[in-house]
Amino acid sequence: MSSVPLVLSIPPSMQLTDDQFFELCEINSDLYLERNLKTGEILIMTPVGGETGNRNFSLIVQLGIWVKQDQTGIGFDSSTGFRITGASKDPMSPDAAWVRLEHWNTLTPEQKRKFPPICPDFVVELRSPSDTLTSLQKKMEEWIKLGVQLGWLIDRIGRKVYIYYHDGSQECLENPQILSGDPLLPNFELDMREIW
Repeated sequence: MSSVPLVLSIPPSMQLTDDQFFELCEINSDLYLERNLKTGEILIMTPVGGETGNRNFSLIVQLGIWVKQDQTGIGFDSSTGFRITGASKDPMSPDAAWVRLEHWNTLTPEQKRKFPPICPDFVVELRSPSDTLTSLQKKMEEWIKLGVQLGWLIDRIGRKVYIYYHDGSQECLENPQILSGDPLLPNFELDMREIW
């Protein structure tokens, strides 16, 4: 998703409950909405362009094939919002995510149907031309603080991948051809040649 949202200011007397916000998102499914929990504003994210959408599709396909073969968790695309206690936005949505089945299966059917109140184990953010690197780095740091075990920030513009680990450490790879998800995602390799 683009990082240049349209901002809808909501007066304090009209703040939506979690269920009302979910219903608003459902009836406006062609829009991607986030709620800033500090200000109460609703952010309407604009769609990405064709090139970024295509690269995100490649990312989802590669992760999806691995998820289907591995069967230890389930995958999500950027249309999924996660409701996470302590997050600055509600919901939070990465470009791709994976959740271990043992975590997913703790949720009720109702929780699974709405914005799951769970932090993904693995997230990927793919930088589009309208995203600032700084804003995505802050988002990745927040993901890690919320409980993500492994995060990849793919900067197609700078041809770098920033890897975020659950212990707070980071690594930057210059123009990698393959990214390995080991040990969290055993045998998952992302072919970056399809992403660059």
